[in-house]
Amino acid sequence: MYIHKLKEENNFEFINQGFNNTFRPNRLSLGLTVPLESYTTSPVPDMTRHIERVQLAEALGFSAVWLRDVPFNVPTFGDAGQMFDPFVYLGVLAAQTKSIALGVASIVLPLRHPAHVAKAAASVDVLSNGRMILGVASGDRPEEYPALNMTFDDRGDRFRESFEYISRMSEETPAFENMYGSPNVYNLREGMDMLPKPTAGKIPMLITGGSQQSPDWIARNGDGWITYPRSIDAQEKIINGWRERVNETGGPLKPAVQSLYIDLLADDDAPLQPIHLGFRSGVNQLRKYLKSSQQIGINHVALNLRFNQLDIETTMKRLADDVLPDFAE
Repeated sequence: MYIHKLKEENNFEFINQGFNNTFRPNRLSLGLTVPLESYTTSPVPDMTRHIERVQLAEALGFSAVWLRDVPFNVPTFGDAGQMFDPFVYLGVLAAQTKSIALGVASIVLPLRHPAHVAKAAASVDVLSNGRMILGVASGDRPEEYPALNMTFDDRGDRFRESFEYISRMSEETPAFENMYGSPNVYNLREGMDMLPKPTAGKIPMLITGGSQQSPDWIARNGDGWITYPRSIDAQEKIINGWRERVNETGGPLKPAVQSLYIDLLADDDAPLQPIHLGFRSGVNQLRKYLKSSQQIGINHVALNLRFNQLDIETTMKRLADDVLPDFAE
């Protein structure tokens, strides 16, 4: 099992309210990926009662909601996500919720100037009283890059430069040189700054997948890691490797996050059947899988209901009644 089990007295670095309410060592929390609806026959959701469903997720006790960055409806990708720009939508959700963490998994850094990402993320963080969690990635849809007059093959280099730029924007009057710009380096009058500053001094930045970087770079630089679902045995090896690399940095403990598509069936004992990036099952098999995920060191699972066949509100309430208590304090 989890060979690098963390000592109970240790904790993750305090970054902001959303990060530390969502991630706890040796514990698993559950979030939901928006849109909170089933849309199996089309890549485009209709965003049915989307605000009310996020508010319901908060009321039911889910730790976080997660948005995606999908600038174009690419036919080969087959999913337009929540359609709305993630930062605009996060601003709306910040005003319509009170406690649930607001995550994005993940902003495609090479497609945006990092100054805009830093400004938008800090704004959401302040407006939500510290509930912003910024997942970042290098992007996996080649069609988007020429549409923005960018090249796909060098996205890894631009990801690293963007990551550094965003991190430095939390400093007071940062001064550095970067391929995206040189704040305060060549200014005749120094002191240019970006406002607002994040509530707790920085924005938590979680790296998704490989993002065209080495595993060691990800362990050193990310505040956490977002990965994809695998069998428990395969995932255990992957997570153990992640923990080893984080430990070797000598820095703080860092959370591991996983996505999971589910189709929760009415029969509690229905067996597990694989679907795209997840499975169809009754609630008992889902609970078993999530408990095993906690044991191997996963700290958070973001459930995606896109392929769920039953009523969404009913499914959310079943999850809250039958699954969330297994992972309560």
